[in-house]
Amino acid sequence: MNTLAMFPGQGSQYVGMGSVLLEQFPYVAKTFEEAEDASKVNIRKLCSDGPEAELRLTANTQPCILTVSVATWDVLKEETGFDPEFFAGHSLGEYSALVAGGVLSIGEAAMLVRRRGSFMQEAVPEGVGAMAAIMQTPGEELEKLCRELSEECGKCVEVANYNNPQQLVVAGHKEAVGRLVESLTAQNKRCVNLPVSAPFHSSLMAPAREQMVPLLTGAGFQKTAKKIFANLTGKVEESYTADFLIEQIDSPVRWTQTIENCAKLEMQRYVEVGPGKVLWGLARKTLPRRNSAELLATDGDELISTLKVLSSKYES
Repeated sequence: MNTLAMFPGQGSQYVGMGSVLLEQFPYVAKTFEEAEDASKVNIRKLCSDGPEAELRLTANTQPCILTVSVATWDVLKEETGFDPEFFAGHSLGEYSALVAGGVLSIGEAAMLVRRRGSFMQEAVPEGVGAMAAIMQTPGEELEKLCRELSEECGKCVEVANYNNPQQLVVAGHKEAVGRLVESLTAQNKRCVNLPVSAPFHSSLMAPAREQMVPLLTGAGFQKTAKKIFANLTGKVEESYTADFLIEQIDSPVRWTQTIENCAKLEMQRYVEVGPGKVLWGLARKTLPRRNSAELLATDGDELISTLKVLSSKYES
């Protein structure tokens, strides 16, 4: 069965995530310990107790989501022998996919995303950047509007995430994002300003990209037989290198294209590995209605039901 293991990005975090894993599968403590040692973040305390404001800090959020996602992967693998061929992650989740796919170690990935989060937060002063979700506006149309508005006002606004055919995200200077939202709202388009601390995946992240270059080029990327989708292209990249993670920082996340390419590969099962059900929902909205693929989540109580699907060991 063609199966995609997909790993969530920033925005899926919540206080209490990972608690079921640590309570019911104590062997995952090793994964948390390795990530904590490498990132210098008290991941278990932040995940279990928060406070929420501290967990939301980008430099904390990224190693926390990575660790919970990889620990979830460890449980699926240990309890059911889960061994898919295809891997993808949304933004930050690409690092989790690389750990699960055998390209990076959990320690190295935790260090990298901790630094990545700090650099992304520092790239743009607080209050200068913004992001907004734009509904029911075709990609080409929104790209054109962004270009025109950027030229008109001398500020940056760009498409940052292609989440599903009906939902795109823009990022850039707060003034330009605000003007775009105002214009589209006047056309009866639904827009939602996002509560984020920086304009991720826009050209304003160039300083973070430059700071990550030496860290990523010096990382120990291992060859793998697994097929990894890159956010940068939305395609399986047979020869995965650091360049995909470097360019990802200030380039859009092509998640819609990833899921559409999975459909072309006749993927029969999509398993979201980590906190929340964001990617589960995006896949459901992207796949053609006639598609009969199975969509599974692993967060909280859904973990056990997914284990039952993946292994007869859990059949009642």
